[in-house]
Amino acid sequence: MKKLVCLGIESTAHTFGVGIIDSKGKVLANVRDSYTTKKGGIIPNEAAKHHKKIKDKILNDALNEAGLALNDINIISFSQGPGIAPCLLQGMRFAKELAKKLNIPLIPVNHCIAHLEIGKLLTKAKDPVLLYVSGANTQVISYASGKYRIFGETLDIGVGNFIDSFARYIGLGFPGGPRIAELAKKSNNFIELPYSVKGMDVAFSGLLTNLKQKYDKGNKIEELSFSLQEHAFAMLVEVSERAMAHLKKKELLLGGGVACNTRLQEMCKIMCKERDAKFFCPPNEFLTDNATMIAWLGILMFKAGQRCEIEKVDINPYERTDDVEVKWL
Repeated sequence: MKKLVCLGIESTAHTFGVGIIDSKGKVLANVRDSYTTKKGGIIPNEAAKHHKKIKDKILNDALNEAGLALNDINIISFSQGPGIAPCLLQGMRFAKELAKKLNIPLIPVNHCIAHLEIGKLLTKAKDPVLLYVSGANTQVISYASGKYRIFGETLDIGVGNFIDSFARYIGLGFPGGPRIAELAKKSNNFIELPYSVKGMDVAFSGLLTNLKQKYDKGNKIEELSFSLQEHAFAMLVEVSERAMAHLKKKELLLGGGVACNTRLQEMCKIMCKERDAKFFCPPNEFLTDNATMIAWLGILMFKAGQRCEIEKVDINPYERTDDVEVKWL
């Protein structure tokens, strides 16, 4: 089979991106732009307007970065879900428009699995447990019995949304995770907070409520930020280690925007070293939402023979990782 070039479109939440990759795994372009606010979180319709406004520029920038013309593209793929419906719709409409214009295949892909597959490609991890931590998603995923299965997850809100919610409460903008991480480095005063691990699952709402109460009582934001990370990340490392033990797997791979946090990476490395396991983490630009991962999964699915009728393609905002039939492994 000749070398294929896939153009991927990412639009699940605040980021709109266009990525281009070939079937050898060479990244040709990874361009994006994100909707941000000075206060509050994502307003879905406003984020969708942002995506619609900048989509053509992002496409042109990606083609220029790759040194390609639109006619050089063989496949179009896009994030079908999970995600915010108005944002997903913008990506799907753009993808359909391009696929029809070029008369080439359109491949809808699962955003969560795309994180895992790009991580495997870039780190050379073979059969890892994935700790996937982003705004809306917090899952411990691994391949078993023909599917990527969820072995643990949040019972309420994603860890990223939890951190952003606290950041908004104390007056920081969106996204709040990087600001919390910087504040946490300014303290080592550990304050005891709720620790909610239930089997293989975690919960953050009680921790969020307790943090707000302590902030209202005058605790310093630096020590609250430090303690937030120590508790939340310890919970995530614990369930990841339990999944590795259960599955007898010796690799841990990080994915999702929260995985950019160096303290979380450090805690995962310590756990893996103690288990005589390997730790993998792709570069930050491929941890956060990006379209290159969408393009790469599009290639894997296309090469495995997966096809669809463009007119029947739709978004799937609530698609779970374990809903997807995996034919490419």
